Parts: sequence; C-alpha cells; structure tokens
Amino acid sequence: MSDLTQIIKAYDVRGVVPDQWDAEVARAIGAAFARVVVIPEWAHVPADGEPAEPADRPGIVVGQDMRESGDTLVEAFADGVVSAGVDVVRIGLCSTDGLYHAAGVLERPGAMFTASHNPAQYNGIKMCRAGARPVGLASGLAEVRRLAQEYLDSGFPAPSPTPGTVGHREMLAEYAAYLRALVDIRGIRPLKVVVDAGNGMAGLTAPAVLGDAAGLDPLPLDVVPLYWELDGSFPNHEANPLEPKNLEDLRAAVVEHDADLGLAFDGDADRCFVVDEHGDPVSPSAVTALVGLREVEREKAEGRTPTVIHNLITSRAVPDFLGAAGARVVRTRVGHSFIKAEMADNDAVFGGEHSAHYYFRDFFFADTGMLAALHVLAALGEQPHALSDLAEMYEPYVSSGEINSTVDDVVAARERVVDAYVTNPGGGEVEVDELDGLTVSHWDSHPQWWFNLRASNTEPLLRLNVEAADEDIMIKVRDDVLSLVRATTDEN
Repeated sequence: MSDLTQIIKAYDVRGVVPDQWDAEVARAIGAAFARVVVIPEWAHVPADGEPAEPADRPGIVVGQDMRESGDTLVEAFADGVVSAGVDVVRIGLCSTDGLYHAAGVLERPGAMFTASHNPAQYNGIKMCRAGARPVGLASGLAEVRRLAQEYLDSGFPAPSPTPGTVGHREMLAEYAAYLRALVDIRGIRPLKVVVDAGNGMAGLTAPAVLGDAAGLDPLPLDVVPLYWELDGSFPNHEANPLEPKNLEDLRAAVVEHDADLGLAFDGDADRCFVVDEHGDPVSPSAVTALVGLREVEREKAEGRTPTVIHNLITSRAVPDFLGAAGARVVRTRVGHSFIKAEMADNDAVFGGEHSAHYYFRDFFFADTGMLAALHVLAALGEQPHALSDLAEMYEPYVSSGEINSTVDDVVAARERVVDAYVTNPGGGEVEVDELDGLTVSHWDSHPQWWFNLRASNTEPLLRLNVEAADEDIMIKVRDDVLSLVRATTDEN
C-alpha cells in the first residue's frame, strides 16, 4: 500500500506517478477530501458574517495542468468525490490561480492537479476551501491524509445513496476579465514583452489576459511568445524560473527582440519572474516592494491603513520601503499556507515571497503570478523610465539567494552555527529569532547583515539565505556560515 506521508506534506500532494501514487490513491484522496473539507463546509459562512445560501448539494471545482498523468488522476479523484455524494465541476486545463479564481467566485472548495515546477514524471494536488482559503496540514490536510490512508489500507466506505455528478464549465474568459478589472493597463505607453511559458499553463493564460484570446479589449502590448505550446514533458527547459539556467532563453529573447521586459512563469503559472530590458533578473523582493507600494497607495487613497505581508527571507528592502510608505508590515514563515493565513487574519492588501509568489486581498487572499505581472506592466508603462532603473530603486542590498547544503547531521550542523554566532559571537551583539529556522541579524549595527538557516521538511538539507549592505560583507558572512554548515559535508 502507498505510504501517504511520502507524498502529502505541509501544503499539498506531490509525488512521482505511478511510483509514489496512482489513480487508486487519487480516488482515496478525493473521497477523503469530500468528507473532511467539502461536506462540513456545505453551509459555509463567509467572512463578513452573512450566512451563505447553501446550494442544493455540496460541490467542488477541479482543474488540472498539462501533465500527461492529469486526466487519469482527475477522473479517479472525481470518482472518489462523487462517491461521497458531492458534485464535481471540472474546469479543465487552467493555471493554479485560475483554480483559485473559480473556487473564489463559485464559493466552492477546489482541487488543482499540478506538480508546479517539478519534472514531468511528477504530479500533485493543491487543495483549498471555499473562497480559495488554504488547506494545509494544520487546516485539514492531515485529516485528509489519515482518512485516505485508512481507505487504502482497509477499504473504501459504501458509496452515498445519492452520488454526486460531474459537470464541466469553461472559466478562462471569466478569469481573464477578473484580473483585467483589477489592474487596467489600457492607458499605459506601448510595451514589448517576451513571455516564457516554459510549455506550462501560461501558454493558455497569457494570450487570454495579455492578448485577445478571451475576447477582451486589446492592450498596448506587443507580446512575444516563448514556449507557449502546452507540453507536460517540458521539451525546452524545466518550468522552474527559480533556477537561473531556465531563464537563459528568456534573457536572450528580450535582448534579441529589443523588448522592454520579460516574464517567466512556472508550470502551473502561479509564480511570475521578471527580467529587465537588458535580460537581467529583477529579484522577487524588488517586485514585492514595487507591487506592494502600488497596493499600499491605493489602500491609503481609499482611506484605509494598509497591511502587507512578507516572508522572513525577503529582502530588508521590503519592510523598509513599505513601512516608510505607511504600511503595517507583518513578517511570516516561508510557505504559502502560512502567508495566506496571515493575509486573511490581518486583512492584508498584499503579500510577497522570495520565491515569486504574490498574494492579493482582491484575489481571495491567494497568489497569482499573472496579476503581479499586470502590476509590473502598469508600473513600467505609467512612467518613462526603463525597468532596470525602476528595479535598481528597490534593490539597495546584496543577497546570496538560497543555497542548499546536504548534511549528514542537520542538528549538529545547525548547532555549529548557533555556537559561532549566538552562543559565542565574535562580531558584536546580534538579534536572534526562530520564527522559521534560525535567523541571526546584525542589521542595527555596522557592518549590516543577516542570515536565515532553515532545515528542509523532506530532505537532509539546510537552506541558507544571506543579505548585507554590500557584496563584500555578504560574501564573508555567506562563506563563514557555509564553512560551519559543511564542516563534514559536500555542497549539494
């Protein structure tokens, strides 16, 4: 029998098909999801306190990306759901934020079949409650895992005497119109933009939102497509823009076409990476600051005090800029379920992560790379300067990026760092917190630097992020910490 602890982790389902999971596992997860999340929420009460009018019967919305295993897994999952007496609305091929949009506007729980940026042999499920509210281990996923494992080990329960039905609905045009209504870029100066879909779902969403595929008004954009053909085998490069090698084609295309900027999306198109007119990457922290300032100013113009969320390994520039603009800035753990919860709890207008996930209150507190892209296009097109000039304003510090180290003993490696920087610090007083891993900060003194060291949830890895006021300091701190972490190990 499958061990579901190997594929159902903190935020979602993710594993190799069929080695780690298959149709039978998908059916068990569907049956468990229906009973744990969907049926108890049938009479869901919205956040404003007004009771929702329950539908005639409970239902969910299901979408999928272009992976070859998607159809088989979705059909089995739907079979498990309807066996519990719950209806399924299949919206077909979509991005993950397209699924969140459907779960939000239809006010139904949702399931998105995707493995995001993982290689072709993987697939997974991202689940949410009605209104696109997150489902993580602490908010229902652990119980889904437990019940699905019980079904696999001991047999499925008897089906409902009134099984659900499976229907279909096209949502792409509604999704595109929804985003366009949030950021109107029809009046900006003309821009040329290269969009690298990586053979992922942005090949479907980009022509709908940025072009005319959804029948919307034309935009002042000259869009150059790169790898828009949907292909779950990823024949050109992995759909993971976080890896620099996967941005090489986009960077070259921006220069070749003399474009104003480039956009790269991951496989399920919920993350957006940006490169400037020279093909140089713009850090997600800079994008967080740029987009966050736009949302902060809009919130203030409407007479509200804005709150913005950022995770603890974004640049210090994010709280610096947004705090100076009058925002209440809340720092949170890494991971979308944590930041979504903080977004909702704080009624935050915007949130950003180092991994290029961007969250919006106006998008059900969920993440959407395409809406972030519209904000970047608006910010660039509403003024005359090049993107490199804008980005420079929001990147005053130097960061290492995330560096992974494989270690034989995670606890011992971490203790070496604690001993050197916390127990017996040689470089002056530091601030220490353990909100997520170990964060050591020397930012209030000179030289200015901080680092975060976090353990992987699934592998014997330690992840290091360093930032400093200049490159020499960053390199010194980075190399010193890595030497402690890797005292008996090799680089991953």
